[in-house]
Amino acid sequence: MSSASSCTWQVPAVHGVLTSGEVAATAASIAAMQEASGAVPWTPGDKTDVWNHVEAAMAMLVGGQVEAAERAYAWCARTQRADGSWPMEIVVGEVRDASGETNMSAYLAVGVWHHWLLRRDRAFVDRMWPVVRRGLDFVVGIQLPFGGIAWSQEWDASGPARVNEEALLAGSSSIYQSLRAGVALADLVDDPQPEWELAGGRLGHALRHHRDLFLDKSEFSMDWYYPVLGGAVRGAAAAALLEQGWDTFVVPGLGIKCVSHNPWVTGAETCELVMSLDAIGDHGRAVEQFRAMQHLREEDGRYWTGYVYPDDVFWPVEHTTYTAAAVVLAADELSRTTPASGIMRGDTLGGHFEEIALECGCSRMHV
Repeated sequence: MSSASSCTWQVPAVHGVLTSGEVAATAASIAAMQEASGAVPWTPGDKTDVWNHVEAAMAMLVGGQVEAAERAYAWCARTQRADGSWPMEIVVGEVRDASGETNMSAYLAVGVWHHWLLRRDRAFVDRMWPVVRRGLDFVVGIQLPFGGIAWSQEWDASGPARVNEEALLAGSSSIYQSLRAGVALADLVDDPQPEWELAGGRLGHALRHHRDLFLDKSEFSMDWYYPVLGGAVRGAAAAALLEQGWDTFVVPGLGIKCVSHNPWVTGAETCELVMSLDAIGDHGRAVEQFRAMQHLREEDGRYWTGYVYPDDVFWPVEHTTYTAAAVVLAADELSRTTPASGIMRGDTLGGHFEEIALECGCSRMHV
């Protein structure tokens, strides 16, 4: 495991909330749970999925765990399947759910672009580009007529099988960011991907105007803020969307609920809301929510997944890498410390895709 010795940037700090040393300790806590293969499970011995794995790699890089982050990306390249997907669930090297999930398979593009912003390592980008390209080709290949992305494809003994032709709002919102990162990488390596831009235009239209056509998961806070976090919804529409769910999900002084009807606040979701707020310039409330979730922190930098406030107990009884990763990335976003601190704001991703409405029956063609 490496330390910050090969890190050429300052580890972030958020004034009055976390010091640089505390953020570094949280990144180190993620690296401490990494498996010998390079996989980063949710907790030791638990499942690995490529989305949370990439998020952990990004956070480890920000926090100075460079070697651990590089091993995590090497794991991605080694475990990708021929169709561009990864198994949805791997436990200590054993595939437990072989289905290919589109959001998970897309997110490597964000991680590789984030790595480029920090390391400017063109050899790394060139090595990872075919992996990113296969992943995004898999994703756009199962876009639905209204513009959303089918959430998964099942696998059987022969390989890829039935496509689950329903779209998740949070997952498709994250895919929108992944497509933007993929196009940025395509421009960098001079390998244009016009089909990704077309898919992004259709997806952006669906996320702005047809959220009712996605699966109804409105009880989950992720469906509330993810259209903003993924970048498809910005400006006044984003501010209105976040205001709309505020009283439903935000628990003053503790963070936000994962599920609207459960008295359970979770750290990862709170930090993602932090980054959503920051992305639309609501810095004050972003810092307020970041401070509120720190009751989940342990002295060694690990974070509990969540807290059931009527019972005054942390639950589940676990410290998760994905919660720690969200903290590190939120700290960077809030503090604007590293060259990659705008990854969720989309500062480095250029303009949005030209909005396209093809088969949704809608004539609106504006952002």
